[in-house]
Amino acid sequence: MNIFITGATGFVGGELLVNLTKHKEINKIYCLIRAKNEADAYQRLEHVFNFHNDYFDRNKVFPVIGNLFDDNLSSSLINNPILKDVSVIIHSAANTSFSKIYDNMVEKTNIGGLIKILIWAKQLASLETFLYIGTATICGKDISNRTILEQESPNLAANHLVKYTYTKMHGELLLHQYLPEDKILVARPSIIMGDSKNKHPRSPVILWALATIDLLRLVPINPESKIDIISVDYCAEAIVKLLFAKRNHQVYHISAGENSCTTPFKVTKSIEKHFKNRPNYEFIDKQLLNQMKLWAKNNLKHDSELYSYQKYLKYWEEIFVNVGNLRIILAGLGPYIDFIELSHVFDNTKLLEDTDIGKSIPADKYIVNSINYLERIDVFEGAKDP
Repeated sequence: MNIFITGATGFVGGELLVNLTKHKEINKIYCLIRAKNEADAYQRLEHVFNFHNDYFDRNKVFPVIGNLFDDNLSSSLINNPILKDVSVIIHSAANTSFSKIYDNMVEKTNIGGLIKILIWAKQLASLETFLYIGTATICGKDISNRTILEQESPNLAANHLVKYTYTKMHGELLLHQYLPEDKILVARPSIIMGDSKNKHPRSPVILWALATIDLLRLVPINPESKIDIISVDYCAEAIVKLLFAKRNHQVYHISAGENSCTTPFKVTKSIEKHFKNRPNYEFIDKQLLNQMKLWAKNNLKHDSELYSYQKYLKYWEEIFVNVGNLRIILAGLGPYIDFIELSHVFDNTKLLEDTDIGKSIPADKYIVNSINYLERIDVFEGAKDP
């Protein structure tokens, strides 16, 4: 088996690449790398393996220089002789930003880039499987407070909280325009946060939101909303197992499901004791988020409910110095709050039946492995590109 993978230096892609190299059934792995030259490309790949002290086998892992924004990418892949025997394409690359200012970039990457890969894949005679890594959150914001099945998406009528989920939904539809049905495999991870093992996570994605919530301590979220969170190592392992499994389906949720989902209360309770110099957590109604924003602008009416939480307001004045910084944080945190309030759980029955992956560890159990990392996250920097 020869594999071509995009996004190999990313959060999920990096974990996936390292996992794939450990399988003897795989002969060669070609990685699309944005780089100035071959030496630079190899250096980027080497960093992926050095991150957790994994072995980088240069006889198995090879860079293919190119990027998803290149108008000539399809033709360069088609005309590259070393790729003629690729049997599996794993499309992991994506722009996951929730910020509206990056909407155009998200669309160019997640739709435009995918089309370029599909044009090549369509004429690749050796292709057996095109594995598209999407997201379970393509179900949109119209569904809430229940368990969601794979067959409910993609739904063109769905309304989306952010451009990212819309583009991943559209990506799934594009697969069927270019490829035969028997070559398509879709893996839909739920929310990916941290690493379940005692390892430094490859990315602060999602962990930034938790670090921000932990800093605020007065949190405008329903503490009992269900959150379907998995670790990046579980996600990568599940994807690899699906690749080798005798599959009975085309689409799989890679998720915590009903058995391993968590809540804001459980997650925050797990980390609260590790930050003793901060006030205890207090959960308030989401409607007070607007009051928090007005307070940060020094524009909140004196009879507003938020003033009943004086302990937290004084705390914010101390930690933010310039309370205007709170506005930046709340702007970045907004989409995460919206997702949490949806209380989505994604059914993972098909995954558990067709692989031996087993249930994921609940996030409130494994998150303590990331405490040191949480302490070092710059919440202000992360708020600029959540």
